[in-house]
Amino acid sequence: MQDHETLPYSLPDLSDEERIARAGALRDRLKERRSCRFFSDAPVPREVIEAAIEAAGSAPNGANHQPWHFAVVSSPAIKRAIREAAEEEERAFYSGKASDEWLQALTPLGTDADKGFLETAPWLIVVFAQRKGGIAEDGVTQNYYVTESVGIACGMLIATLNEAGLSTLTHTPSPMGFLREICGRPDHEKPLMIVVAGLPSADATVPKRATVKKPLSQISSWL
Repeated sequence: MQDHETLPYSLPDLSDEERIARAGALRDRLKERRSCRFFSDAPVPREVIEAAIEAAGSAPNGANHQPWHFAVVSSPAIKRAIREAAEEEERAFYSGKASDEWLQALTPLGTDADKGFLETAPWLIVVFAQRKGGIAEDGVTQNYYVTESVGIACGMLIATLNEAGLSTLTHTPSPMGFLREICGRPDHEKPLMIVVAGLPSADATVPKRATVKKPLSQISSWL
């Protein structure tokens, strides 16, 4: 195997108390995050979105191929096209495609086929998973652990937007191939989700059910 070049790496020299404090502070801010469906049309600086995407682009990923693309939409015409296509799929979902069990699970969250937030929020970030391309994005080189890599990047994107004081919502219409066409992306890219970002409206609410989170004892085991 050919030798690979390395660079020095280090982290800040923190005490155990400082590490605990940092982890706890970020935990507390992230625990305040809620998926919001009621957005204001108030503008949000592009620089905030750029910083969040750059943070997402630093996520760990397979072979460092960075198999993601973030199509950022602020155009009213494109947002309307996305809403119209998404609502068409959502009407089919709620009127027969979804099982009764699935619809019952969604009932406490109050979701329906109306996706007005896709037009109201100032920013839509359409996340694409690149099945091929490599760092050069040549459309040929095989990428690895694509879904896992892009999933981690999306988590870092949402965490950074939350840190900036923005509300977010992940929207996943199914199927969502229309996003590839609307955003002008190539066939080897798979649309994974829309991250809606902006400020909450003055009358925004969240479902009480969404605030119920599993405790540490349920989501972890220590071996």
